Amino acid sequence: MKIILSFLLFLMVGIILGQCTSREPGIDMTLFPYSIYPEVNDDPPDLSSPFLSTDGDEYVVAVDRKGKYAIIPVTLSNQRDICVQRVVDSLDFPFLAEHGIHSEEELNQTRTITGWSLDTISQLGRPFGLSHSGFMAEDEDIMSVIRSDNQLVKKLGLTHPGMAKPLFHVLNMMDADLSLERWNMARHRWDNIRQFYYHGRQVHVEAYDTKGGQLSIFNDGIKGAFHIKLWHEYEESELTFLKQNYGYLDDEEFESLKQGLGFLNIGEMQPQYIMRYGFYEGHTFWRASPLAIAYIFGFKTLEELENLFKGRLNEVVTNHYIAE
Repeated sequence: MKIILSFLLFLMVGIILGQCTSREPGIDMTLFPYSIYPEVNDDPPDLSSPFLSTDGDEYVVAVDRKGKYAIIPVTLSNQRDICVQRVVDSLDFPFLAEHGIHSEEELNQTRTITGWSLDTISQLGRPFGLSHSGFMAEDEDIMSVIRSDNQLVKKLGLTHPGMAKPLFHVLNMMDADLSLERWNMARHRWDNIRQFYYHGRQVHVEAYDTKGGQLSIFNDGIKGAFHIKLWHEYEESELTFLKQNYGYLDDEEFESLKQGLGFLNIGEMQPQYIMRYGFYEGHTFWRASPLAIAYIFGFKTLEELENLFKGRLNEVVTNHYIAE
């Protein structure tokens, strides 16, 4: 019975994941004219990023610290050293496992996750529970966060596995350099890759390893040891657009909007949480905001986000998901 339950808990979700891979035909790598990482290319390759091979492998185009172009294999796998990636909690959330999004009915019936009560998980997740900054704000709880972000992702027309995928791709670029011993152990940071391309966007990245380790608020064995910063530099036209629509905000509020849309602080826990539970963490330092993921990784433009939320982007980014 335990084997069956474990299998259900760690259900493969490759079909759902495929929804957010490039829809262009796969590239035949036997005829590929570019060097694959750890080899690099002097000139920018004429490729989409991410792209898919005919064998189903995924690649991202990145730029290393010397300005060379790296084409890095980033296919999600449960055999990656950095973390397990292709699993979903189908025991608690069978609808999520099948559709990539929660049903309201299933969420309303949820009383435990991974065998732990919702109250226990919420207490562990608030500030000064299992971490100083918390996995959610003091006035939020686990279900207020999962339910509200599920509605947000549904409004974006995306899925939780699809939102997790680009974060896993970043982890897998890190994993490649860790295995090649290209991590600056003396400075506890990833120096080799500074930026990469994703759905037409240039995404900047910094990553660090931490001295300690973070335990999970779920009974799942997930741990955290990295701090990853991801951001997209706003173009002048994008800043003009934000000013036109949100110029009434004071300087602090406007900066919060910019940070909330264009910057992410994550570790290796967040993509696993998103994949398994549709949990992006609450309004804390470590929140993996769905709007930020959608914008930074090129799933949505600012104009598309504005059309969806009609003058409410600042509220959607900053308002807490108050526990009932």
